[in-house]
Amino acid sequence: MALTQSFEKLKRGDKAPNFFLKGVDGKTYAFSDSTGKEGLLVIFMCNHCPYVKAKIEAIVQLHEKWGSKIAVVGINSNDPAYPGEGMESMQAFTKERGMPFPYLFDETQAVAKAYGATCTPDPFLFDKEQKLIFHGRIDDALEIGSVATEHTMEVAIQSLVEGKEILDEFKPSLGCSIKWME
Repeated sequence: MALTQSFEKLKRGDKAPNFFLKGVDGKTYAFSDSTGKEGLLVIFMCNHCPYVKAKIEAIVQLHEKWGSKIAVVGINSNDPAYPGEGMESMQAFTKERGMPFPYLFDETQAVAKAYGATCTPDPFLFDKEQKLIFHGRIDDALEIGSVATEHTMEVAIQSLVEGKEILDEFKPSLGCSIKWME
């Protein structure tokens, strides 16, 4: 497990790269499926990463609180040959963790590369015009087992929904590196 920090490839105001990815439910999803919502939270994640496992409850809570206004999708871009990854493992992970939002498979890793995702979890928040308004951590509990005192993504989502400017600068996420195919 290599602890990796996210970095900014997409800048605030950049349009979201579109995607068409298969979900664990067998359906194909596109970025445009979030139409009618105030925005979309895209989280690059995986099944085996202890940092994702530590944040999944907070991610589910964000969906439960804001899901009527903000669409949430998880995207797994890890090499499916990596232990604990691939569609079957994603389906099991979704069921075990009670994930109520789509979990999509970026089989070619093209979506992760287009977004500049580097670690898991790596969250990106877009507005209804599909422009990036925040990229950064879920909260400040960056070590496994630590307790969050700042709920970074919650504040960003609330600001978006209330029509306020997000003042936070980029606050990188930390997690396992995406497992790139050779």
